[in-house]
Amino acid sequence: MSVIEIEHVDVDFPQKKGKVVKAVSDVTLHVEKGDIYGIVGFSGAGKSTLVRTINLLQKPSAGNIKINNVDFIKDGKQVISNKDLQLERRKIGMIFQNFNLLNETTVLENVAFALKHSKLSDEELEKRSLELLDLVDLKDKADFYPVELSGGQQQRVAIARALANQPDILISDEATSALDPQNTQQILDLLKKLNKELGLTVILITHEMDAVKRIATKVAVMEHGKVIEDGNLRQIFLHPKQELTKKFVGGSLEAISTLESLNLGKLGADEEVYQLVYSIANVTKSIIIELYRQIGVEVSMLYGNVELLNDEAIGTLVVLVKGDQDKQKQAREFLNEQNVTLTRLDEKGNLYD
Repeated sequence: MSVIEIEHVDVDFPQKKGKVVKAVSDVTLHVEKGDIYGIVGFSGAGKSTLVRTINLLQKPSAGNIKINNVDFIKDGKQVISNKDLQLERRKIGMIFQNFNLLNETTVLENVAFALKHSKLSDEELEKRSLELLDLVDLKDKADFYPVELSGGQQQRVAIARALANQPDILISDEATSALDPQNTQQILDLLKKLNKELGLTVILITHEMDAVKRIATKVAVMEHGKVIEDGNLRQIFLHPKQELTKKFVGGSLEAISTLESLNLGKLGADEEVYQLVYSIANVTKSIIIELYRQIGVEVSMLYGNVELLNDEAIGTLVVLVKGDQDKQKQAREFLNEQNVTLTRLDEKGNLYD
């Protein structure tokens, strides 16, 4: 069941002299209950603007939006009353890069602040807030102030506060961008835990593909305000179609950097550089050895990497293959038969397939 239905949504920002900047253009996304849905793209892609339309913090210029089977927007017009919108927003928690905590109040009071409109007694309010802090492993920090906590701990407080009203949806808008790698992993693992234990639907907005790889079940790739590719995480990563997606997945950006540092020079007429992305579970033999044995081409490994894609091991290789045109064709055919996503690169690592 879709808990978020975004249909043909535009977001336009009028500028001077009648000019209009289209921050989001004709985006359609369906998010199912229990998804961890990653929305990824470089800065300025329109990710955060799109996601802010979910709770109408940003009103779209066109399209339809339905959340938890309630119509928010139809044909670009708000159809939900402001009173009902306030109630529905409580079902949508949000966490941000900058935590947005109240520095002059304790951790416990920061969490309780989100429950100020509830009918809980003071005793019930404290109990509920402590339960939320316990959920994010910070119950022992209840009487601390935010400035006494690390960045990762502050983000945990923000998560506890976002969960105060028992939301169905949690939006993470670049929430790990200001954290070091260790704290980033801990926050992502916490989001995955909450997804499983509470049945939360998580929207993960990020420019960091590693975050999506670690916990997402589905992903949408945005560029210039448009979704250029979306679907199951495994399918997108092992069979990317768009050039930007290919750069994001399989270590391509690292591969480009590596090839630039190698300074290969112009490739010879009998040389090709290939990027190979594959599930290690499906490829049990050495690809390089098998290429040499079966095709008779000379293969040099230029870059290699193994990473986890939501607990599945995914391998990436960039190889230089030497052989005439017939051998190169045989090599490509062989690789395509091995459950390998094959992309040709130039000598600088740029994709041209």
